Amino acid sequence: MNDIVVARALHVLAVVIWIGGMSMATTVALPAVRRGDLGKNRLQAFQAIEHRFVWQARTAVIVVGLTGAYMVWRLNLWDRFRSAAFWWMHAMVFLWLLFVFALFVAEPFILQRHFRDWAHLRPERAFAWLHRAHWALLALSIVTILGAVAGSYR
Repeated sequence: MNDIVVARALHVLAVVIWIGGMSMATTVALPAVRRGDLGKNRLQAFQAIEHRFVWQARTAVIVVGLTGAYMVWRLNLWDRFRSAAFWWMHAMVFLWLLFVFALFVAEPFILQRHFRDWAHLRPERAFAWLHRAHWALLALSIVTILGAVAGSYR
């Protein structure tokens, strides 16, 4: 059972890094960027922060996926996906898939190209949209974490 202890510890640590970083970006960094507290060039300020965190987030998301899949396999938890009582299992997988798409597809192939242009043409609107998207993702993450922690003690 020591492998499960290690997997769970790595899983939780990676979630803390991933969602904690997103919380910091949503509640501290993006408001500062939007207000211009980090300089007049908001896009440059945002990219400086994002560039430093994106690989941490990507690594954490990979660790969460690998450890989560390992624990489901090792503990034979597949039947939980057939029960609405374990809704938080579905929520964890959904949230993970959403972030995999955001970090590995949308951000490098869609947002990097189009957001830069949008931020130059309509910076207020672009950063407001980005901030709202982060709040929506953070809210989903918080609900999922609360459900998973409460549900794991059933």
